[in-house]
Amino acid sequence: MKAPIGFGAAYYHEYQPSPRLAEDMRLMREAGFSVIRGGESTWSTWEPEDGRFETAWMREILDAAHEHGIDVILGTPTYAAPPWLARAHPEIAAETKTGARRPWGARQEIDITNPTFRRYAERVIRTMVSELADHPAVVGYQLDNEPGVLLLHNDAVFEAFKGWLAERFDDVEDINDRWGLTYWSHRLSTWDDLWRPDGNAQPQYDLAWRLFQGEVVAEFIGWQAGIVRELARQDQWLTTCIAYDRVAADDLRIGAELDIASGNAYYRMQDGLAHPAPMRPQAWMTDGTWSVFGQADRMFGTRRAPFLVTETNAGAINFANVSEPGWDGQWRQAAWAQISRGARLIEYWHWHTNHYGTETHWVGVLPHDQQPGRVYRNIAELGEEIRAIGDRVAATSPDADLAFVFSTPSKYALAFEPVFPDENAAPHSRGYQRIFEAFYKGAFDAGLQAHVLHDRALPGGTELAAQYSVLVVPGLYTVADGVLATLREYVAAGGHLVLGPRTGYADEWAVSRRERQPGGLADLAGAGYQEFTTLREPVAVVSPDGEGLGSAHGWAELLEPDGAEELARYEHPELGAFAAATTATHGPGRVTTVGFVPDDRAAVGLLRGVAERSGLRPFTSPAPSVTHSSATGETERVHLYFNWSGDPVTIPWPQGQRDADGATWAQLELGAWDVRLLWEAV
Repeated sequence: MKAPIGFGAAYYHEYQPSPRLAEDMRLMREAGFSVIRGGESTWSTWEPEDGRFETAWMREILDAAHEHGIDVILGTPTYAAPPWLARAHPEIAAETKTGARRPWGARQEIDITNPTFRRYAERVIRTMVSELADHPAVVGYQLDNEPGVLLLHNDAVFEAFKGWLAERFDDVEDINDRWGLTYWSHRLSTWDDLWRPDGNAQPQYDLAWRLFQGEVVAEFIGWQAGIVRELARQDQWLTTCIAYDRVAADDLRIGAELDIASGNAYYRMQDGLAHPAPMRPQAWMTDGTWSVFGQADRMFGTRRAPFLVTETNAGAINFANVSEPGWDGQWRQAAWAQISRGARLIEYWHWHTNHYGTETHWVGVLPHDQQPGRVYRNIAELGEEIRAIGDRVAATSPDADLAFVFSTPSKYALAFEPVFPDENAAPHSRGYQRIFEAFYKGAFDAGLQAHVLHDRALPGGTELAAQYSVLVVPGLYTVADGVLATLREYVAAGGHLVLGPRTGYADEWAVSRRERQPGGLADLAGAGYQEFTTLREPVAVVSPDGEGLGSAHGWAELLEPDGAEELARYEHPELGAFAAATTATHGPGRVTTVGFVPDDRAAVGLLRGVAERSGLRPFTSPAPSVTHSSATGETERVHLYFNWSGDPVTIPWPQGQRDADGATWAQLELGAWDVRLLWEAV
């Protein structure tokens, strides 16, 4: 992209009920758009019939965009196969159960490993890239879209799974021993004895199956990347739009195939952005101010680098019965929140609201009457601001007081082995995310900024300690010995390790560890446990002197200190015999162990205590609705102050910080749903 921070929307002129390309481009340019994305949803427009290709319609869009100074991200259309292909080759259909083909009629119903599908997909990719790569408007490519929506059960996929396992185990005796397949008489005598996933009840198998599915999706994206790189210009880059909670989307593996990570960032607007607010259930459209930052920190963590937001709220996003158009100012707040955490593109879904189809009420920048209105005005004002100062902000990188370790394998494992009494085992279960998010929200509400690291891509422990004085590891249920060694090295190098519930319990194949829990770390923690309990009702947690600290929700480990200081205990006639949280020094480092899933109050208190023990200085809000984010460049740091409220607030002017013009004032005034950017020399 030519703009340091791209700004635009997904654009589908082919969806417009009447031609209006020139008018759309004029309005986009007036709104400050610098980039649009398109092409990924309409294979049947690229190839209306088998072997008959049409590309002139896209070249017309590219010409118009270039004339208006707008860059284009061109999408490969492989996630939306045309009817003629499904009719001619029913064998390409995905099976979500063995032998049960997924009916055609939505999208992504395809077995992405099928050779016939790959042949047709490669043909359309090669055609569109060959004919359009030379166009000056095309700056990059989006490969497919939101990959990983299905767990594939097709015969060839299952056979590939057996081969994948054979590469990771010496032989069937090795897997028999590692997975404990003596249990229920599951020992294999040959790889052909491996049972299908439909009836599986073994956690080790399920974890391997989920990890393999993530590899299948990443390989598919890598396969497309190889084709496009062969034909694209050297200055064009590759990405894909990651939907981070897809069942087969391993963002670390997908990101490794890309030049830059990108993803969806959908969130509840209106009072969903009020702060402070209690934790609410999360889904593909997240809920809460903290979750906007959490999504962005996850995206930055995919490659530990700046990222693109390829889809985010334009208007109300969802079906008509979940319609929450934002309040004035909320688009601006969310965009600057994402930019402050490393976003280098804000792209709305999408330019105009569809008049037909599944997403008829996914409201775009223009409503159904196609006339600029309140949404357009909000977005145009933001576009002007990004155009004015985007280059200055783009020269910075998001700050962090601490880091969180995210574990996709643990996410898979705890979907099969549920944590919470109200959650059933299922691929979409969010037990792991609920643990992780409780701690992340606690840090956010405590005024701490975070980076998110993947457990499978951690630097060495000494390097980690040099970068982050605090490392928070909640729910790391399945963990390889090498990762445990890194965590131990981190503490030895002086880091403060915060262990959350379920951490360390099992090895990389979800086999329970045989030592005192938390496995491999109890000696550092100075505390351990043998028992845990699920909680049907919250249990109060208090300090050693009886002060109320909040509550444990859903899960509690019965910690027994062995040299560690007790930070909290359960206020319960039986559970009160055990510690709820402890802390201990170990050489120059420290380990704080939290044995329960905290509510908001407990999470904030625990993370503030961690910050104090580690010498961190979290942002203390002078008004409850005000939060802070910052990012640092070579010569200056940008500070962003947000008022997540419909009421204006005034706070003292931060010392040493100036506005964009270099001025300082007695007070910083924040209007309703407002954000202000201040600057500090470094």
